[in-house]
Amino acid sequence: MLYYALIFFVVALVAALFGFGGIAAGAVEIAKILFFIFLILTVVSLVVGIARRGP
Repeated sequence: MLYYALIFFVVALVAALFGFGGIAAGAVEIAKILFFIFLILTVVSLVVGIARRGP
């Protein structure tokens, strides 16, 4: 997921460089969504890993 977030970030930077506002805004929004999904999945996997260890 982080890979796709980075890809969309690069696409947003290139689009901003060429002045395509609509494309850049869309790519940034997709990158933000993927970043937060990745962040949530990371936290969930950490909690599950800690819970599996037990006391």
